[in-house]
Amino acid sequence: MIGENQGDTTMGDLAAAIAAIDAANAADPNLDDGQPEAQLYGQRMSQQVDHLFPDASDVLKIAARGQHIERWTLKRADYPEGRTGYLTWRRDLARHHATRVGQIMETAGYTVDDAETVGRMIRKEGIKRDADVQALEDVICFTFLTWYFAPFAAKHPDDKVLDIVQKTARKMSTQARTRALAEFDMPDHLAAAFQID
Repeated sequence: MIGENQGDTTMGDLAAAIAAIDAANAADPNLDDGQPEAQLYGQRMSQQVDHLFPDASDVLKIAARGQHIERWTLKRADYPEGRTGYLTWRRDLARHHATRVGQIMETAGYTVDDAETVGRMIRKEGIKRDADVQALEDVICFTFLTWYFAPFAAKHPDDKVLDIVQKTARKMSTQARTRALAEFDMPDHLAAAFQID
């Protein structure tokens, strides 16, 4: 199964890496449910890793926990308005997240190769082609659907909600889309986005 620990010879300290990511994210000045936003997001991502990939490799667990590390340090407002500015901000965020998590991994005893694998996952290089990258994307989508979709839907018109659901479904693997249909109670017009052609 994607993300499993089969043949994993990594000798890093997973607990130390997770603790370091959480410590970094504890400084987030933005709060969600009374907790630092990036830290809570990382914890929710880890819950979805455990849910979707019970035998997940260390690299998937670390990539998920650190996917938004120190997200608040690069502000959208510091980039130009419009799609180009938005995409530049997202690219710079991904690079920052990947670099910081890589540094933490090396301190925790992981190899440069492991850190580079996690960096590629966080930067989403090879989505739909690389099994590790796709596993992380499935975790991201399930995290959104579980905790962030309902608040998003409450604030936006139906056409915007349908658009985000369709975009989310397109990012997911066939297996994840099938699970989403089974696990989330969605109206028919939204569930249609997850149907396998």
